[in-house]
Amino acid sequence: MDDRQIMENILLTTKGACDLYLHGSIESSTGNVHQAFTTALNDTLCMQDAVYKQMAAKGWYPSEKATPQQISQVKQKFAAQF
Repeated sequence: MDDRQIMENILLTTKGACDLYLHGSIESSTGNVHQAFTTALNDTLCMQDAVYKQMAAKGWYPSEKATPQQISQVKQKFAAQF
Protein backbone atom coordinates (compact mmCIF):
# COMPACT_ATOMS: atom_id res chain seq x y z
CA MET A 1 0.00 0.00 0.00
CA ASP A 2 1.47 3.35 -1.01
CA ASP A 3 1.08 6.78 0.62
CA ARG A 4 -1.74 7.78 -1.68
CA GLN A 5 -3.81 4.72 -0.77
CA ILE A 6 -3.16 5.30 2.91
CA MET A 7 -4.31 8.92 2.62
CA GLU A 8 -7.41 7.85 0.67
CA ASN A 9 -8.25 5.35 3.41
CA ILE A 10 -7.77 8.00 6.10
CA LEU A 11 -9.97 10.42 4.16
CA LEU A 12 -12.72 7.84 3.74
CA THR A 13 -12.53 6.92 7.40
CA THR A 14 -12.79 10.53 8.55
CA LYS A 15 -15.73 11.12 6.19
CA GLY A 16 -17.46 8.08 7.68
CA ALA A 17 -16.79 9.33 11.20
CA CYS A 18 -18.25 12.73 10.27
CA ASP A 19 -21.42 11.00 9.10
CA LEU A 20 -21.72 9.05 12.35
CA TYR A 21 -21.08 12.10 14.53
CA LEU A 22 -23.58 14.17 12.55
CA HIS A 23 -26.30 11.60 13.08
CA GLY A 24 -25.35 11.24 16.73
CA SER A 25 -25.67 14.98 17.15
CA ILE A 26 -29.01 15.12 15.38
CA GLU A 27 -30.47 12.19 17.32
CA SER A 28 -29.07 13.03 20.77
CA SER A 29 -31.66 13.43 23.47
CA THR A 30 -29.70 15.50 25.99
CA GLY A 31 -27.63 18.63 25.78
CA ASN A 32 -24.48 16.95 27.05
CA VAL A 33 -24.66 14.16 24.49
CA HIS A 34 -25.46 16.63 21.73
CA GLN A 35 -22.46 18.77 22.69
CA ALA A 36 -20.15 15.73 22.79
CA PHE A 37 -21.19 14.64 19.29
CA THR A 38 -21.03 18.20 17.95
CA THR A 39 -17.51 18.68 19.33
CA ALA A 40 -16.41 15.34 17.88
CA LEU A 41 -17.96 16.29 14.53
CA ASN A 42 -16.16 19.64 14.41
CA ASP A 43 -12.83 18.03 15.34
CA THR A 44 -13.27 15.35 12.70
CA LEU A 45 -14.24 17.91 10.04
CA CYS A 46 -10.96 19.71 10.78
CA MET A 47 -9.06 16.42 10.38
CA GLN A 48 -10.85 15.69 7.12
CA ASP A 49 -10.01 19.15 5.81
CA ALA A 50 -6.33 18.73 6.69
CA VAL A 51 -6.15 15.35 4.94
CA TYR A 52 -7.93 16.74 1.88
CA LYS A 53 -5.56 19.71 1.68
CA GLN A 54 -2.52 17.42 1.86
CA MET A 55 -3.93 15.19 -0.85
CA ALA A 56 -4.83 18.14 -3.07
CA ALA A 57 -1.34 19.63 -2.63
CA LYS A 58 0.16 16.37 -3.89
CA GLY A 59 -2.28 16.21 -6.81
CA TRP A 60 -3.97 13.13 -5.36
CA TYR A 61 -7.42 14.73 -5.14
CA PRO A 62 -7.93 16.56 -8.39
CA SER A 63 -10.90 18.83 -8.78
CA GLU A 64 -12.15 20.81 -11.70
CA LYS A 65 -13.82 24.17 -11.64
CA ALA A 66 -17.37 24.41 -12.84
CA THR A 67 -17.97 26.62 -15.84
CA PRO A 68 -20.49 29.46 -15.60
CA GLN A 69 -22.72 27.46 -17.96
CA GLN A 70 -22.65 24.43 -15.65
CA ILE A 71 -23.49 26.61 -12.65
CA SER A 72 -26.44 28.15 -14.52
CA GLN A 73 -27.74 24.72 -15.49
CA VAL A 74 -27.67 23.53 -11.88
CA LYS A 75 -29.36 26.72 -10.67
CA GLN A 76 -32.12 26.32 -13.26
CA LYS A 77 -32.58 22.65 -12.39
CA PHE A 78 -33.08 23.33 -8.69
CA ALA A 79 -35.06 26.54 -9.17
CA ALA A 80 -37.59 24.56 -11.17
CA GLN A 81 -38.10 22.18 -8.25
CA PHE A 82 -39.14 24.88 -5.80
